[in-house]
Amino acid sequence: MMLRKIAIAALLITTSLIAAVEPPDSAYLTSFEKWKAELIDGRKQHWLPLAGLFWLKPGESTFGNAPDNTIVLPSGPAHAGVFERQEKAVTVKLQPGVEAKIGEKTGTTESKLDAEVTNHPTIIELGALRMFVIERGDRLGIRVRDMNSAAIRNYAGPAFFPLDLNYKVTATFVPSDGKKTVDVPNVLGDVTPSPVVGEVHFKLNERDLTLTAFEGDQKEGLSFVISDLTSKTETYPGGRFLDTDPVVDGKVVLDFNRAYSPPCSVTPYATCPLAPKENHLPLALAVGEKYDRKHGHH
Repeated sequence: MMLRKIAIAALLITTSLIAAVEPPDSAYLTSFEKWKAELIDGRKQHWLPLAGLFWLKPGESTFGNAPDNTIVLPSGPAHAGVFERQEKAVTVKLQPGVEAKIGEKTGTTESKLDAEVTNHPTIIELGALRMFVIERGDRLGIRVRDMNSAAIRNYAGPAFFPLDLNYKVTATFVPSDGKKTVDVPNVLGDVTPSPVVGEVHFKLNERDLTLTAFEGDQKEGLSFVISDLTSKTETYPGGRFLDTDPVVDGKVVLDFNRAYSPPCSVTPYATCPLAPKENHLPLALAVGEKYDRKHGHH
């Protein structure tokens, strides 16, 4: 009788191990590879080209390739022009003879600049450089992209844990009443009260868990910044991002295989949000993107 029980237990253990390592089907693999390719393409277009982030003080800030500028650019004219900040407004004035495209206009030498918080920032194209204003709290800065950046060519791509579909779960979405906020920190040390979109409730590894969304919506999909026990060792210290498909009939799928590092993991010039305390999960999520602490950015 005892031997039979041992045999049954061994069979159950073997079956569970086979289930744990059973590979995803081809449709899932195709979808995951497409998502990963889009992640890499987004980094190459938007984050790896970043070559500087310069916070503006009130008044004038000169910019150009020469070292005597307030903002020293990696290429371009020695003295390209001047940014002027007045309260929350920034204007640019180019030096005579400097050729650049400001917004959609060529030949313009002076213009007010819209920040990226408007979703339509005024882009200054100066050779291979792209410059625009970013706004973070009371800060206004100039973000510089170099489309010839070596970081794009040298990017080795993201590293992931093995896929594990045990970490793809269906959660129940509870919408917010519109009154609640969460305090979201960022890498600059700012803390911003952000309106809550809603919460998701789910079970993972036999534990009942909750995450709070402060980005996205039910129609387009939710976005989270999450932290777990791997954040101390193998994944990005400030937490990882997780996006979902739309909420359907009060349910939404959380696929932690698609947890990915924020832009700050590949550039020192991003201003990423960190996981709020509400999204610190008390377990290790050994899936999704890993992080190389020796060579990555913090």
